[in-house]
Amino acid sequence: MARQIYVNLPVRELGRTMDFFTALGFGFNPQYTNEDAACLVLDENIMVMLLTEPFFRTFTDKAICDSAKSMEVMLAVTCASRAEVDEMVAKAVAAGGTTPREPQDLGFMYSHAFEDLDGHTWEPFYMEPET
Repeated sequence: MARQIYVNLPVRELGRTMDFFTALGFGFNPQYTNEDAACLVLDENIMVMLLTEPFFRTFTDKAICDSAKSMEVMLAVTCASRAEVDEMVAKAVAAGGTTPREPQDLGFMYSHAFEDLDGHTWEPFYMEPET
């Protein structure tokens, strides 16, 4: 059996957040989506559960990090090309996201980053195939 990963992120406005990720070309699994949560599908085995802050709080007694001020996690996502990296960041900015830094070109790896509407940092990257 293949493992799956479900990353859980708190969000302030679920509908607006869903619109943001739809603008980036991602879809949602309606089986796990309701007024409290949305299951963002990155790949068949990688999902991000976008949970409203009140619902997220039901899973922890800890304070929720203000991701606009503190780094909680950086979500690195593979892309098929350098162009796809740039396209994803451009779509994110057009949908209301921001870019915290310039692209990084290490020769064998190219990456950029964007912050979503809640300040979570996403890092699309492309790695050259091994030769």
